[in-house]
Amino acid sequence: MIGRLKGSLAEKQPPHLILDVGGIGYEVEVPMTTLYRLPAVGQPVTLHTHLVVREDAHLLYGFFEKRERELFRELIRLNGVGPKLALALMSGLEVDELVRCVQAQDTGVLVRIPGVGKKTAERLLVELKDRFKAWESMPSIAPLVVEPRAGVAVSSAESDALSALIALGFKPQEASKAVAAIKEEGLSSEEMIRRALKGMV
Repeated sequence: MIGRLKGSLAEKQPPHLILDVGGIGYEVEVPMTTLYRLPAVGQPVTLHTHLVVREDAHLLYGFFEKRERELFRELIRLNGVGPKLALALMSGLEVDELVRCVQAQDTGVLVRIPGVGKKTAERLLVELKDRFKAWESMPSIAPLVVEPRAGVAVSSAESDALSALIALGFKPQEASKAVAAIKEEGLSSEEMIRRALKGMV
């Protein structure tokens, strides 16, 4: 099991990135909540990782905080929840937001996540309620600080944001509408994704 990677950020193509570790480029898929907190390309970064081994591929999922990785592991243990749905849930909601949603048994928030219908949301809330009791006393993750980077082409940022939203399970029309609603000159793709997800969820 690959539990942690420390290297320099070689590429960012939401929701994927490539981490250069000693000359080897690891392709890692991350939730948007992790992507927002990453440094600029070329900067050092450490990710807590989870390796999923399938017959046709070895897939690495990365997280900025151990707490996020633990949530991912809790989610994929649930019946009918695979890594893609787990990432979609974690991209639409911060860890603490998801915990509060479970505590309040609020299906309304979950059904706005792509791939989550009413029955799935109800089942997730029931199954997660007991698991999350221990999370109430765990420390919160640090607040997000997102600064739009200068010099990012808007068209490129829009394209990256659209690709990321579609990869998370949103329909192309939904993704286009969401990005158009929050479009603003000078926004990075990460900030556009964050605002679009907040608007959708």
